[in-house]
Amino acid sequence: MPVALRTLCFILVATLATAPLSAAEHAARAKPGKAATVADPTSVSLEPLLAGEFALQSGRLDEAAKSYLDAARAAEDVALAERATRIALLAKDDKRAAEALELWRKQGGDGLNLAAAEAVLAIRRGDERAARKYLTQLLAAPGDSGWRQALGVLSGGSRDPKQSARLLERLVKDDAIPNKLPAWLAFGGLAQGLEQPELVERIVAEVVERFPGEARVGLLRASQLREAGKEDEARKLLASLADQAGKDAELRRAIADEYHRLGDYQAAEAVLARGPQDDQTFALRAALLAQSEDKQSLTRLYEELRSSAAEPVPQRRLLLGQMAEFLDRFDEALEWYRGVPGGEQRWAARLRSANVLHELKRDAEAYKLLRELQSDAAADDESRRDAYLLEASLHEKDKDQPGELDAYARGLAAFPDDPEILYARALGWERHDDVPRAEADLRKILVAEPDNVAALNALGYTLADRTTRYQEALQLIERARTAEPDNPAIVDSYGWVLYRLGRNEEAIVELRRALTLQKDAEIAAHLAEVLWVTGRKDEARKYFDQSRKIDPDNRSLARALEKTGA
Repeated sequence: MPVALRTLCFILVATLATAPLSAAEHAARAKPGKAATVADPTSVSLEPLLAGEFALQSGRLDEAAKSYLDAARAAEDVALAERATRIALLAKDDKRAAEALELWRKQGGDGLNLAAAEAVLAIRRGDERAARKYLTQLLAAPGDSGWRQALGVLSGGSRDPKQSARLLERLVKDDAIPNKLPAWLAFGGLAQGLEQPELVERIVAEVVERFPGEARVGLLRASQLREAGKEDEARKLLASLADQAGKDAELRRAIADEYHRLGDYQAAEAVLARGPQDDQTFALRAALLAQSEDKQSLTRLYEELRSSAAEPVPQRRLLLGQMAEFLDRFDEALEWYRGVPGGEQRWAARLRSANVLHELKRDAEAYKLLRELQSDAAADDESRRDAYLLEASLHEKDKDQPGELDAYARGLAAFPDDPEILYARALGWERHDDVPRAEADLRKILVAEPDNVAALNALGYTLADRTTRYQEALQLIERARTAEPDNPAIVDSYGWVLYRLGRNEEAIVELRRALTLQKDAEIAAHLAEVLWVTGRKDEARKYFDQSRKIDPDNRSLARALEKTGA
């Protein structure tokens, strides 16, 4: 038996041997003098458990669901039954999920996790009455865990957003949402993501009545107005909220975030400028002004910070250098960076100095500084590694691919198979349309880190997007989805590979869910393309417009527009 397999067998046997006793085992051991009749789970369930684990690691969720259910039946173990249920639900194998859930229940399973699984299955079989029963049970649980699980069920358990909206509307009507502001705000956000403006209006009205005078209620209303395209009304409401925020730094940041979503970076900065200031606040303000390209206001903030202390601390010097760099005052930026005396900021300052030297066309000095940092034994490994990554990036800006590849090669010689360098090089290969080499680097990451979610998702997406190896792509994305089922980037990849497989309606469901989880230009472009090819062109144009608004230069948007002619 190979060493890896022997190790896995040992781990699994040890895990089962120390797992919680099943209900039957507890009963047998509670009666001295009677022979135990329960089979040893380590002997009867090991083979299907191994098969299930291998299938899971390979992204074959259907096989994993079958094998885990077989193992759960053999072992009669509550923890294994729960895991079998979760895997079957993830595989969307509702029949096996129901069987595993029945085992889980018989083995003594109870609590919120069981109720959440019951709710998902009820939703999938269209039994909304049963689903409401279990969702109400979750919502009635003390603390926050129950309503958060109910939120997760409604956002991810249904294949139909309209079904989720109906259930949420009924829960609101039945007064099942706990009387907690965070819960109402979260369910209001879900209603917005499901694109149900009337339901959002109803939730807002409930929140206003239940929590009068609470400024965060106004944030939900402002968000609703923004989503409805009533941006002027949203801004007017945010302005009144900013007057109420006072010294509440958390509320000011939330208001600034809503302004940011409106694309009004200057208003966001103005909100943050109120009240006490610290280096974090100054950094956020500088970032917002940079994003709005308001160099005049950024210059004023820069001058204010520069004159605020005779001898700025290292963190402030680093920030001043970054601001000067953005303002194209490169000589001043270099002076600030060189004035960072020590501490963890000095390594970032040296990296930024190299970037500034490159902007000043002093390329030889820039690369010399990076080479010195790469070989500086006093520097931490992350900074030395980042020096190779920055060098490659600068060569890429110069369209010097040989120099870029040489920087990656030296970086990997110093940090063999470093996942960050391999990942960056893989993206570089993909940009240059060299998919085989991109794949090779991503697979190197997965050899050392088989569960590296970013690499699994990147490779799966690349194969789905740039090749016809769709089944292989699906397996990789399934492995990433197993680890992080609610990661919007992974849900997007899953929807995209479903589209490439011709499963358009399933793809639309997943891509809508991904966009609910994160407003992103690439996700919106993917959804628009699938809607377009299925004949829903008016709706597709809406998402193309949304993608343009978020990032007009997005590569996926450009390719989708070219392909569809939209």
